[in-house]
Amino acid sequence: MKASALLTVALCLSAGASGKPRFPEKEKDPAFWNKWAQRTLTNALTLQTLNQNIAKNLILFLGDGMGVPTVTASRILKGQLSGQSGEETQLEMDKFPFVSLAKTYNTNAQVPDSAGTATAYLCGVKANEGTVGVNAAAVRSQCNTTRGNEVTSILRWAKDAGKSVGIVTTTRVNHATPSAAYAHCVDRDWYSDGEMPADALQSGCKDIARQLFENIPDIDVIMGGGRKYMYPRNTPDVEYPEAAKHNGTRKDGRNLVQEWMDRTKEKRGQYVWNKKQLLSLNPNNVDFLLGLFEPVDLNYDLERNTETDPSLTEMVEVAIKILRRNPNGFYLLVEGGRIDHGHHEGKAKQALYEAVEMDRAIGLADLLTSVHNTLTIVTADHSHVFNFGGYTGRGNPIFGLAPMLSDVDHKPYTSILYGNGPGYKVVNGARENVSTVNYQENNYQAQAAVPLTSETHGGEDVAVFAKGPLAHLLHGVHEQNYIPHVMAYAACIGQNRDHCATGGGPAGPRPVLASVAALLTAARLLC
Repeated sequence: MKASALLTVALCLSAGASGKPRFPEKEKDPAFWNKWAQRTLTNALTLQTLNQNIAKNLILFLGDGMGVPTVTASRILKGQLSGQSGEETQLEMDKFPFVSLAKTYNTNAQVPDSAGTATAYLCGVKANEGTVGVNAAAVRSQCNTTRGNEVTSILRWAKDAGKSVGIVTTTRVNHATPSAAYAHCVDRDWYSDGEMPADALQSGCKDIARQLFENIPDIDVIMGGGRKYMYPRNTPDVEYPEAAKHNGTRKDGRNLVQEWMDRTKEKRGQYVWNKKQLLSLNPNNVDFLLGLFEPVDLNYDLERNTETDPSLTEMVEVAIKILRRNPNGFYLLVEGGRIDHGHHEGKAKQALYEAVEMDRAIGLADLLTSVHNTLTIVTADHSHVFNFGGYTGRGNPIFGLAPMLSDVDHKPYTSILYGNGPGYKVVNGARENVSTVNYQENNYQAQAAVPLTSETHGGEDVAVFAKGPLAHLLHGVHEQNYIPHVMAYAACIGQNRDHCATGGGPAGPRPVLASVAALLTAARLLC
């Protein structure tokens, strides 16, 4: 207790000696807050004029594992990276006018996984954990429960409606999130036939990599990792030929990349596997793009080789420039997938930098599209048992220490902590003293309350940010599977076409037309 009190006094004295407040001087003036609130109120009032246009384009940004605490911490990090205290910073998603909450549970799980949730927000149907593109009658790992239980995704609905479609992810392209867009598989881990049990293969079940190219063979843009699952077993990787762990895994001897190249060579198809190849493309001369940049998942953004590995933002830019050439519009799924991996490993710094990078991609997408005809949604599949606290002061480094020692073991602790995970450490029978380690290091594993090899997901609701046509339909608290139904309704695709006029427009008047109609009515009454 004495040590804690002394540290607190020292911090206070230090702050006083510097003569600098921990927050901007203008914030002492009530007028500052009142003016800010009034500006916000004025902007809110403009939302009464709802955007009821048809959504020509649909974009879903999915931050895997990006729960609300991750959103808040990423906001602070973004601000601190630009020299601000961080708390008052705006993420790009913060600027979206409509926000709701989504309930993430799977049909058989209170705390969900990324496969069952992907089936919900892509296919519009809640499902069991570990399964993708199948309903809850399908049982994980039981191949014979696949047939008859398949469900289709909004990517398929968009493609059937004549739109271009794309998938961009920082994980492997056949990972849980992207696979629900095109696959029907009772086990999310069946990446290639090399990871499947013999009985499943004998029963006719297909691996996810194969389904990527066969179920919807004309997906316009596919970018992410996962090269090893596309090549015959023991085929050396193009980038890491000496690393056996990156060799091909397929038992059937098929080279799925070559098959794709052969199928699209007359359709202006391009295959790339590094940043230089990707950025050298002219999007106006490419109709189909396959980019596989790593054998498995892409590297964390903090560890990315900026000369050879594209960022999520760079991939999104190329994807949109190709897809938007379609006069019928496009659907694009973008996954910031390694936010989740950083949390599982207890590496908060990796996770939060991944989230900040996804926010950059969101900002770039905003510049390349129009809010008048593009419905953009940002959400997460689930949360994590990640949080930050400790009564930190304004502007405290997000990866820094709480201002006081524990009043139980009299040791310091970082503001960021996990409920469980690999960061649990005992040294000489007691909690590790973080002052003896570099807790600012990129791969530092934040302390956890319960020891686990891999930190777990959290079960709380996640935020859903929306802007563009009919974004106001995302309000309040909804089931997660509601999301693709809203997107389909806004774009007049899938089963949601009854409200659309035969010419492709909505049955009701658009906002501008409604205003004109009101003026004409008023004129008639006055005359």
